[in-house]
Amino acid sequence: QLQLVESGGGLVQPGGSLRLSCAASGSTLASYGVGWFRQAPGKEREGLSCISSLGRSTWYADSVKGRFSVSRDNAKTTVYLQMDNLSPGDTGTYYCAARRTFTSTWCSSAATSFHSWGQGTQVTVSS
Repeated sequence: QLQLVESGGGLVQPGGSLRLSCAASGSTLASYGVGWFRQAPGKEREGLSCISSLGRSTWYADSVKGRFSVSRDNAKTTVYLQMDNLSPGDTGTYYCAARRTFTSTWCSSAATSFHSWGQGTQVTVSS
């Protein structure tokens, strides 16, 4: 049973950076596409980024394109989300999610496409 744990959240000033990690246990992540999602208070969960199982494909929401970067280290079964130039609008709980796939380029922006979820890590951008 794949389990995911996010870490790296915290309080950061506008313009600052954070790197989130999504660590897997119970299974290697090498066969999984992994997505990052954010949920702000009172808002729906939104897709931010996705990386395919071998890292050959990535996707970014327009709201984070050019500021966020997703990467993965399959040897360490960890996926990262580097977040730069953060603004208060980036505040929320960040989740990683995974889906096993046999297509090395599979990625999705839809939360319903993913089967395994972490518990989330809080990111607060405030001065």
